[in-house]
Amino acid sequence: MRIRMDLAYDGGGFKGWARQPALRTVQGELEAALATALRLPEVQVVCAGRTDTGVHARGQVVHLDVDADVVEATAGRAAATPIASLHRRLNGILPADVRIHDVTEAPEGFDARFSAVWRRYAYRVADLPQVQDPLTRNHVLHWRAPLDLDTMNEASRMLIGLKDFAAFCKKREGATTIRTLLDFHWYRDAEERAVATVRADAFCHSMVRALVGCMLAVGDGRKSPQWAHDVLVNAKRDAAVAVVAAHGLTLEEVGYPPAAQLALQAEKARARRDPDALVKDNCHE
Repeated sequence: MRIRMDLAYDGGGFKGWARQPALRTVQGELEAALATALRLPEVQVVCAGRTDTGVHARGQVVHLDVDADVVEATAGRAAATPIASLHRRLNGILPADVRIHDVTEAPEGFDARFSAVWRRYAYRVADLPQVQDPLTRNHVLHWRAPLDLDTMNEASRMLIGLKDFAAFCKKREGATTIRTLLDFHWYRDAEERAVATVRADAFCHSMVRALVGCMLAVGDGRKSPQWAHDVLVNAKRDAAVAVVAAHGLTLEEVGYPPAAQLALQAEKARARRDPDALVKDNCHE
């Protein structure tokens, strides 16, 4: 059977999501807890989005494949179902900075990574002295100057769509930097912090933090909105675009299509993005 798990974690104590020898990672902690709960020598999970060192998650999604008999055999008597028992035992084993919110049997065709149609991140910035709270400093970036969110939204809108985000990504051998940015906007939350909502079909390494760094340069008056668009078009890293600190970033939500479309979406997502499609798309902007 394939199991889906929805979880949250405070990334401050981890060296990112991906398992690494001798380092504390979210995947390492989760797989160790699953192996203990299921009484297996090892377990492997697949996640929707591999978060970097220090990045948090409120809406991470993973899946694992396991024999249904194993789940049933390790179930406690107190839980209503074997799945519910696994959920309860995992939260009893995991450290306090990781919580499982839900455990379900995944529908046919579900893949936590490839079935996803979008990932949504939030980046929080305290740019006003009166809202720079030491108690939230591990989850909110304290910025040195007030930000003009109207100007930042003007610049952010220019980056939305199917584009090559090479200027905002740390390139990896053989990997494409073409992504579809579905939403990028700024607002002030109830605490008057500046919050970026960034939603895309997928993200490449450091993309969200580079996009936010670019917008901060616009918002505090160092750069114009047009500069952000020019950086994108030049398709190469600009020294003026800072990759902001990881602690202000949270993976908030992962979106999936209806159950009948899960397998088709997974097949589509595995296909390499075509640069020719990017050219055709931009011709219609």
